[in-house]
Amino acid sequence: MPQKLLPASLLLSIFFFSKPAFTQIKVGHISIQELVSAMPEYKKAAAEIDDYEKALIQLGEEYRAEYRKQDSTFVADSAQWNSATREVKRKELNSIYLKVINFNQEAQQMMTKKEQELLLPIQQKAVQTTQAVARENGFSYVLSKEQLIAYPATDDLLPLVLKKLNIVVQGSQK
Repeated sequence: MPQKLLPASLLLSIFFFSKPAFTQIKVGHISIQELVSAMPEYKKAAAEIDDYEKALIQLGEEYRAEYRKQDSTFVADSAQWNSATREVKRKELNSIYLKVINFNQEAQQMMTKKEQELLLPIQQKAVQTTQAVARENGFSYVLSKEQLIAYPATDDLLPLVLKKLNIVVQGSQK
């Protein structure tokens, strides 16, 4: 009989003295987009991206103006040129056209690279701060608010993360 009590007492002590298997899971949500757009670093990066984009647009316009000028010259003067000159000018015009086309593609790549270069560290900071706030406040999971259809307002981590980052959102009571 005492041998039968040993396993039972062992099970009872495990049950009473161990952490329950079914602990409360705390799930929160946050809009990383709202968080990032509230960060001062984002405002600075967005201004830098806008300036960069304007410079690329200006350069593209200059290339297109150069092409239009050369094209007009070619159309106006090509009848007066001999075939060798016309062929050289046509190749120059094609070269400028390719320069415009390639620049458009390259400008898109340059913009994407610049956005990633400036925004990735900000997004990483937002995610790392959100993870820290979740740990500090006992959240097991934090979901992206943009992916949720319905959610309780009380589980929104945005006010806590903004507070940790010392960001005051104007017009917000959070």
